[in-house]
Amino acid sequence: MQTETNPTLPAATHAAAETQHDFDFPQREAAFFYGLFLRGHSAEELRRDIEVPQEVLLKWHREAEREPTLRDVFTRLVEYRRHVLAIFEALIDTESRPQRVQ
Repeated sequence: MQTETNPTLPAATHAAAETQHDFDFPQREAAFFYGLFLRGHSAEELRRDIEVPQEVLLKWHREAEREPTLRDVFTRLVEYRRHVLAIFEALIDTESRPQRVQ
């Protein structure tokens, strides 16, 4: 069975829309990392995986100086990763609190 594509929507626009859609749900990525945590992965290692390393930030800064249109993309990526990390931290904090049975 062959599916029809919409000729008025270029593939690049569709890919950009999918990427933007992914940025709309940092909870999903945080939940993924939380699942790894529950399976025994180190919280510290997972934090490092979520954070954008300093050397990558410096590289992105240089790239944005050469290509100013990338600055917004890089800024959005960093904000997204920080949001994922905050959600992940909240999940871990909830896990580490003693549960009271009433």
